[in-house]
Amino acid sequence: MAMLILLNKPYGVLSQFTDSQGRPTLADYVRKKDIYPAGRLDFDSEGLLLTADGALQHQISHPKKKVAKTYWVQVEGKISADALTALDRGVLLKEGRTAPARTRRLSDVKLWSRTPPIRERKSIPTSWLELTICEGRNRQVRRMTAAVGFPTLRLVRMAIGRWHLGALKPGEYRIEEIFTVNQAPSKPGQKRIPPQRQRQVLAENPSGLGPRRFHR
Repeated sequence: MAMLILLNKPYGVLSQFTDSQGRPTLADYVRKKDIYPAGRLDFDSEGLLLTADGALQHQISHPKKKVAKTYWVQVEGKISADALTALDRGVLLKEGRTAPARTRRLSDVKLWSRTPPIRERKSIPTSWLELTICEGRNRQVRRMTAAVGFPTLRLVRMAIGRWHLGALKPGEYRIEEIFTVNQAPSKPGQKRIPPQRQRQVLAENPSGLGPRRFHR
């Protein structure tokens, strides 16, 4: 079994376990050995971040996997239908056009308070949308909303593939034990997953990850 940690990364925390400048890191919240971030989440973004051992980390975060990532995005201004359509079709950034996204408006969003709070302008409203992408360009979501005229004020990742943030509060995490498709026996007498079962797992879970058990 492999250990996967689902963390609600707070705002202002680096997606790494060490920092020469003394800034907050994942080590301030997760104290486990031999685990690594499976992907990144910007210093000024919040929400779901996965950490795992080396083999599992690679299996989740490799660009070829095209794992979908879902964000709740608060933008400056009342986002228009045209802007949502543009995001759905893909927008042109400096290095090329993004792949199509999936978007929808959100209303009555209830999240924890952020410290520090977002900047607010009395004369300019804000709005929320849900945005799902399968790419991982640098600061991609922020650049996409800016490209359609609605700068991002707050960015919270809610899901990565089939893993969801759930009820985790900032700084909290939960552990799932899962197996990888080609995982070798980890204990004496433990049987390797037979080929037929491996094919079944792949059919049920295209990411290549099998059933999991939950721990709080």
